[in-house]
Amino acid sequence: MKKFQVILYGAYGYTGELIAEELQSKNLRVLLSGRSETKLKELAQKTGFSYSTVNLNDKESLLNLVQQGEVMIHAAGPFKQTAVAMVEACLSAKTHYLDINGDISVFEMIKPYGKQAEEAGIMLLPGTGFDVVPTDCVALHLKNLMPDAVIIKIAFATQGGGISHGTATTVATRLGEPAQRRVNGKLVTLPLGKNALLVDFGKKQMFCMSIPWGDVSTAYTSTGIPNIESFMAVKPGVFKALKFQGLVNWLLRTHVVRRLIQKNIDAKPKGPNLEQRKAGSALVWARVENKHGETLSASIQTPESYNLTAKATVLILEKILNNHFTAGYQTPAKAYGENLIFEISGVTKLT
Repeated sequence: MKKFQVILYGAYGYTGELIAEELQSKNLRVLLSGRSETKLKELAQKTGFSYSTVNLNDKESLLNLVQQGEVMIHAAGPFKQTAVAMVEACLSAKTHYLDINGDISVFEMIKPYGKQAEEAGIMLLPGTGFDVVPTDCVALHLKNLMPDAVIIKIAFATQGGGISHGTATTVATRLGEPAQRRVNGKLVTLPLGKNALLVDFGKKQMFCMSIPWGDVSTAYTSTGIPNIESFMAVKPGVFKALKFQGLVNWLLRTHVVRRLIQKNIDAKPKGPNLEQRKAGSALVWARVENKHGETLSASIQTPESYNLTAKATVLILEKILNNHFTAGYQTPAKAYGENLIFEISGVTKLT
């Protein structure tokens, strides 16, 4: 038996702290980790958990850390820069890997490690939060209703709340880069906001634009549907403004501009406060279509996205600790079925 049931890396980040708070009621052996001893010590005193300071770039120390836990919850982004080191440490230590990533490229980067994970007897399951648990479950639900579906469009809308420093930083690292969708099983690029939809979420109609959401990767793994596009609700003015983004993409990719944007992010609150999270919610919608032009759609309402992320991550953690997992690379719905999302309090079916 390993010393700790779970290691939470990036514990003092905005979402990491929410996960740590969720873990406090679970009576588990928890080890907090990250690069800052000062921040870890403060969180450890608050939660009563142990802590260990480790830099991801120190492979030996990272492996020593990961070997102590049954499950790693990786909450330190941007995951495009941090995920591989953690995944490889988990494979060596035979420790299950979870993360709260939502980046298409990171899912695609982790997926090839699936065979090694099977051989090690561990599960690699990135995307255990709002990216992409609810959308993945709705996608599989519709695939089960329409097995011959060849197209799926997925959309979400957040109401209230806000975004954390980590999410904003991840977005900043992708500024000026194209979006992606899946066409006939292949990932193809397109300008951000290239397409738009008017989506009936069941409670209201909202204008949505195409974005590079994680489901472009994960929904393909979960459902096998070859044509996938993701959308997010925005004000129409934002969509119109993005039509001119191509003219300045080169500027958005420069280090000077990205440093200025990051400085602005760092000056803002760490993320939505408790009142905002309690008042916030999210809507998720998807529609499938088969070769005959027949369609089916479904929508759900969830708690605020950061609250959902903490609850979904800990829910999946508990399943693994109860020996309910499938070794290899998995997605939330593929591992735990379309009804996983309804195991979380406050999730309701709209259509």
